[in-house]
Amino acid sequence: MAWGGGGGGGAMFGPSAPSSSGQAGLPFGGIPEELMEEATKLYATEPEHAKATLPFAQRPSAKERERLTLAQLLRAYPRWVISGSALVIVISLLLQAGPLLTEYAISHGMEHHKSLRVIVSCAVLYLLIAFVSVYFQRQQVNVTGKLSSRVMHDLRIRVFTQLQRLSLDFFTEEKAGVLMSRMTSDIENLQQFIQDGVSQFALQGLTMLVITVILFLTNVTLAAWTVLLVVPLLVAFSVWYHRASEKGYLLARDRIATVLADLSESLYGIRVVTAHNRQRRNIRNHRHVVGAYRDANAYTGRVNAIYGPSTLMIGILGQGVLLGIGGHMVLAHQLNVPQLIVFFLYLNRFFAPIQLLVQQYTTLQQGRSSIIRLRELLDTTPTVDELPYAPDLPTIEGRITFEHVEFGYLSGHPVLRDVNLEIMPGESVAFVGPTGAGKSTMAKLANRFYDPTSGRVLLDGIDVKTVSLRSLRSQLGVVPQEPFLFAGSIRTNVSFGAPGATDEEIETAVDVVGLRDLVSRLPLGLDTPVHERGQTLSAGERQQLALARAFLAKPRVLILDEATSSLDLQSEIVIERALDRLLEGRSAILIAHRLTTAQRADRIVVIDDGGIVEMGTPDELLALGGAYAVMYDAWLASGGRDASRATDEV
Repeated sequence: MAWGGGGGGGAMFGPSAPSSSGQAGLPFGGIPEELMEEATKLYATEPEHAKATLPFAQRPSAKERERLTLAQLLRAYPRWVISGSALVIVISLLLQAGPLLTEYAISHGMEHHKSLRVIVSCAVLYLLIAFVSVYFQRQQVNVTGKLSSRVMHDLRIRVFTQLQRLSLDFFTEEKAGVLMSRMTSDIENLQQFIQDGVSQFALQGLTMLVITVILFLTNVTLAAWTVLLVVPLLVAFSVWYHRASEKGYLLARDRIATVLADLSESLYGIRVVTAHNRQRRNIRNHRHVVGAYRDANAYTGRVNAIYGPSTLMIGILGQGVLLGIGGHMVLAHQLNVPQLIVFFLYLNRFFAPIQLLVQQYTTLQQGRSSIIRLRELLDTTPTVDELPYAPDLPTIEGRITFEHVEFGYLSGHPVLRDVNLEIMPGESVAFVGPTGAGKSTMAKLANRFYDPTSGRVLLDGIDVKTVSLRSLRSQLGVVPQEPFLFAGSIRTNVSFGAPGATDEEIETAVDVVGLRDLVSRLPLGLDTPVHERGQTLSAGERQQLALARAFLAKPRVLILDEATSSLDLQSEIVIERALDRLLEGRSAILIAHRLTTAQRADRIVVIDDGGIVEMGTPDELLALGGAYAVMYDAWLASGGRDASRATDEV
């Protein structure tokens, strides 16, 4: 349990949270000083929680590969399911005792013997059964609540684990808001269904079955008329409603996902929206999206408006017809009045569950729609998967080989064609070329974010497809063009790739990449909170944090994806100095837009039109007078030599 605004490694509460956050230029996220004493007492009563162990395997287990169904979710907690089912049975039987007591009171206390004692005894027993029924209903709600919370806990972990397994192309094609709706509204609908819907369907269904048996025991003729007149119409309407509502609720699930996706995108890009005055247009677009969701809900509302009143009307008309038949039977001395009364008491109870089921059917359909959408997500297989029982990659020297590699993000549109390249251990190679030529794609293939369409990528002669992904990526470090920082402290972000790193190792990484000045300026030092995506840090500081993260992970191969392309000259100078330390003794792929970085590489590879057009040292390529020389001349004309000289002087 962590208090205060900082991350790991600090004191329990941190030094004077309000003042520290204020000095750091950050919004206050700690505990007010006047509440600190009470918070300390509360913390002292916090029980010790065992550390959770959740092993992660790239390939799902046999249990995780099972098709997602409601039965599969409930099967994990048989004790709770059995308890809930037993309570439903008891409640259903208790609720049907009332009409029988009413008949007994009429027959033995009013009609034949006129005994007040019998009437009072039946009334007291009726009241006692009601209290007992309320107690068992309370227990049943408690059991189903616990069951639903446990099932949803397991399902959330299962869905999140699946998202961790899926390949990058899945997240490229799917909107983040849609995925958020799977983890929020879909699972919440399913939880509501398990907590309320399942128990109600079981209770009302069992109630209808018990009442049907009692009706036949009371009078076979009236019960047969009930089954022949009412039940077929109810079944026909229910079949229609099932088909029509399923279509509507699936459409509603898709459209709420679109609403959340549009909202997520607008919030994430709020700075761009504000800068380009897109507020009015965004509101208009969001109104269309929300309107489509409204239309889907309106459709399901129309279906419910037809089904609910129709079943109610069938019940009323059925009771009217049966009253006429029952009255005729009483006049013909085929049925007595108490039997007719108890029959209609049970008949009313026969239609009441139907109305309750109509009300719960919305929950059922929402739950079914959510299961379908979650099942689709869980059934998605990663395009980049590891072989069963794939061995770990042994410690490598860092030789990277591309053998006749071809790849395209879209079928029929290759980005790379028959690429052959070998990077020697400890060698740094810069990929240069125009935008879209395939530079970043080469790096993604080396780290196995994607698999080539044909050909092979080898590390020390071992095909990267044949080893476990964890062992592969533990020896490759990646520093993206736009580093992502997580919520937490500077310390937790630096040690993200090496969570077991010591304080001394973290301090060394900070010094190597030139972060010491930044850390020393902050009142909480390494424990200073990093806001969402590092918005309170400059681009250069975020890049330095990413370099420190890569350094601490101690990779054998380093991949730098345009690490300095978005930085100003001063920040670039700092980053370049950090790169010199980071590249020592490591194989490296440098994707460079600025030739300042490329000039530091041992070898430069010029990529264009899906392949390698030139390759050699900077001097060799300049002497060749080809594509690189043209790029170099353009770089000089834009002031590149001055920037390079400034970097060297520093």
